[in-house]
Amino acid sequence: MPRAVYVLALGIFAMVTSEFVVAGLMPQMADGLNATIPQIGYLITAFAVAMAAGGPFLTVALMKLPPRTALMVLFAIFLAGNVLAATAAGYATMMAARIITGIASQAFFGVGISMCAQITRPEVRGRAIAVAMNGLMLGTLLGLPMSTLVGERFGWRAAFWTITAITVLAAVATLFGVDRIERAEGGGGFRQEVGVFKKPKLWLVLSTSTLIIGATFSAFSYFNPILTGLTGFSTGTVPVLLIAYGAATVVGNTVVGRFADRHTVPVLAVGLILNTVFLTGFALLADLPAPAVICMMGIGLVGVTMNPAMATRVQRTGNAGPLVNTVHSSFITLGIILGSSIGAAVIDAWGLRAPLWLGAVMALVGLATLLPDLARRFAPAPSLASPCPAERAERV
Repeated sequence: MPRAVYVLALGIFAMVTSEFVVAGLMPQMADGLNATIPQIGYLITAFAVAMAAGGPFLTVALMKLPPRTALMVLFAIFLAGNVLAATAAGYATMMAARIITGIASQAFFGVGISMCAQITRPEVRGRAIAVAMNGLMLGTLLGLPMSTLVGERFGWRAAFWTITAITVLAAVATLFGVDRIERAEGGGGFRQEVGVFKKPKLWLVLSTSTLIIGATFSAFSYFNPILTGLTGFSTGTVPVLLIAYGAATVVGNTVVGRFADRHTVPVLAVGLILNTVFLTGFALLADLPAPAVICMMGIGLVGVTMNPAMATRVQRTGNAGPLVNTVHSSFITLGIILGSSIGAAVIDAWGLRAPLWLGAVMALVGLATLLPDLARRFAPAPSLASPCPAERAERV
């Protein structure tokens, strides 16, 4: 595996840790910025919306640059946003900082995943993406508790300064650990990049990713109140369970990466079926500690861990260019927004089990979007008696 793939994982780790840091320090940030808890919650929403809406535009602006140069520009923008957050004197400044870092983070995902595709052979691209995406999994497993611990011990500003230091480290590692290469595959200009979105199938493929992530985050966003309010765990136990969940995502991501290249659609289908089972089981057995933890860990194994297979499918349907990958990341972020926001609405209407049922329904709908690909994959092989070899090749 090229060294650059591991370096990209460090950059993604920095981005994801910055994304999650607010969730772990809401009371401290509310006090420091003279804001309410709901207002601090809007900082999380603003980051996600900035990712989904702004990331593709920044990617377009950087499209003519070589990938490593584009990554360094994104590090600079992201670093400026984190410094602004660490020194923010008021809520408005912090909001601006979150928007800046959100936009840069999304573009970094797109350019980085595109670069993974460019520097690896087609038959191992899924595995390379899995290695890079371990930065996301480790952000959940290590980044969130680390930033929360630093913020609680030394103040919330120290958490942002820590992320700033990690960002500088990742930028230096990228500068010296990633070779300079030409523009990424599919990066032949704005028209070529945008033209691929005329394919109806690409939109169906993107919707699958939204539903996979939406199903997972409809549950993940509310693990804390579900585990304390329904299952009966203490608030002190929940962080340990979330670390275990993060470890499950690292394992699942590694396994999916091994099979994502040769069995892309079956991997996604099995993941969605199992996620439906685990979400349904969690909804039915949330009041029983052991089954609830098993289902929670199962969601970790087959939820966000589908990323390597999702990215591989998108690249094969569209291309491996940075804009396609950034838009795909925006659809993933849309899944987070939909899962968490609709989950909040159904909790108000039907209680804490409702987001788990919502996740199960979204997973089933996601499985339905795979049916055309599954039908083609398992269709009977064309007869060898076909009169025209070219016709046989065309069918394949």
